[in-house]
Amino acid sequence: MASIDRIDENGVVVGRHEVADALLVDQINVDLLHQVVTAELAGHRQGTASAKGRSEVSGTGAKQWRQKGTGRARVGSGKVAQFTGGGVAFPPIPRSYAVKINKKAKAQAFRMALADLVAGGTVRVLAGTFFEEPSTKRAAGILSRAALDKPLLVLVGAEEVAALKSFRNLAGIRVLTVGEAEVQDYVWAKSLLFTEAAVAFLEGGPGRGGEL
Repeated sequence: MASIDRIDENGVVVGRHEVADALLVDQINVDLLHQVVTAELAGHRQGTASAKGRSEVSGTGAKQWRQKGTGRARVGSGKVAQFTGGGVAFPPIPRSYAVKINKKAKAQAFRMALADLVAGGTVRVLAGTFFEEPSTKRAAGILSRAALDKPLLVLVGAEEVAALKSFRNLAGIRVLTVGEAEVQDYVWAKSLLFTEAAVAFLEGGPGRGGEL
């Protein structure tokens, strides 16, 4: 069973947290990680690019000039792509970029991404700290004293809104509620900071959704 440091608000190690074996794996499958991350990023694409083809634009379909004798290239409809106001050749149309990923494969990718960070010794649990109200200055102080490398992923519990607001304006930081974090967030990060509520969620808290 792997363990990670528990630190207080001053960055001092106050204990160790044993990470549940169910959250980690022994081997990293880079191909699977790449597949899941690519699918997640594709799912965020809007796919709303759109343009009209020659059959959709307004205009005449009449032949623009006679076929021969003008010295110009032959042309038919006035709605072809080379004319101003003509339709676009091979136009983009709205589409979905979503890629289906098997639930078990995604759960395995989560475990691998977390295991890689734990193995690198860059994961901490922020113990005994609660934000009554948002304070970016306080959050910056915590991270400065914790000496965590960036890019840094900070995961908080769903109810820790003040903590989320405190960390989110800091450069090089990505702060999310633990249920919102995707595999690509773990892969993006060089370091990871959990709140105690976030760790409890991962280790079997209600509403976990079975991602890990």
